[in-house]
Amino acid sequence: MVTRRELLAGALLAPALLAKNRIDKTRISAITDEIATSPEDAIAFAKQYGLHWVELRNVPSAKGNRSVGEYAFLPEAELKAAAASFAANGLKVSFINTGLLKYAWPESGYAPRRPETEEAKAKRVASELKRWGRRKEDVEKAVDAAAILGCDKIRVFTGSRVAEPKTMYSRIAEVMNELTPIAEKKKVHLLIENEASQNIGTSQELADIMALLPSKWIGYNWDPQNALPLKEIPWPDGYAVLPKKRMLNTQFKGKGIMQASPEKLDWAAIVAALNKDGYAYQIGLETHLFDGTMLAAAHESMENMLRIVG
Repeated sequence: MVTRRELLAGALLAPALLAKNRIDKTRISAITDEIATSPEDAIAFAKQYGLHWVELRNVPSAKGNRSVGEYAFLPEAELKAAAASFAANGLKVSFINTGLLKYAWPESGYAPRRPETEEAKAKRVASELKRWGRRKEDVEKAVDAAAILGCDKIRVFTGSRVAEPKTMYSRIAEVMNELTPIAEKKKVHLLIENEASQNIGTSQELADIMALLPSKWIGYNWDPQNALPLKEIPWPDGYAVLPKKRMLNTQFKGKGIMQASPEKLDWAAIVAALNKDGYAYQIGLETHLFDGTMLAAAHESMENMLRIVG
């Protein structure tokens, strides 16, 4: 039997717990190569806005995001230097965005949207087979990098999108179950991101694949903007179908939060829903504008999000 006193205590405690877990600026993060053109400037950006977290993907560079390479595959000495630099500036790494498995898987039936010459096809397939063959090795490297950087979440993908993605679900589950033990050894979670070019691209598809992957070491990174090309309404429809307890990271894009954007999403309502549903992790900025306005857009996007979370 629950006593009246216990019921009252619970009623008083619930708002306090909600307030404690409420998303504020200490839960906001940003992908460093989309807020700056050097690691030092990325740190300066984070400090300017009082951020506690950063997300990593490629090492920021004025020459382009991929010119230096992914943090996940840097030499150990460089990773340790980066970890020391973030720590010295009061920053932690919330999420490592890798390109793991983001290519056409062998015998998947993938057909590119644009015509390609036989020579281009042969070169692409050879590259994909090489990456497929070293998938376990690549996950091991990324997991080791995460451990050095003090991060327990890395991004993975689900193969280039085929005509009927549902036909890939069992294979995706098989591959993820193959890779999960590698991550579990280092206590790192594999987060599937919904991405329009991939077999898991919508919120509904995230829900579908999570149902086939019960391991606590597998979750997802929700990027609502990524579902728009697939004609899903990410808010509120997409959000409604998500298994909320499996969401271990979420991201917002410049187009989704900038005031003048035609693709603007109601991030105030999304944040309110995340608070209501007890979301306990970070929200990261992926500015994702490549028309020369990215750095200015990063500031506007961050300012808008910080206004929303207070």
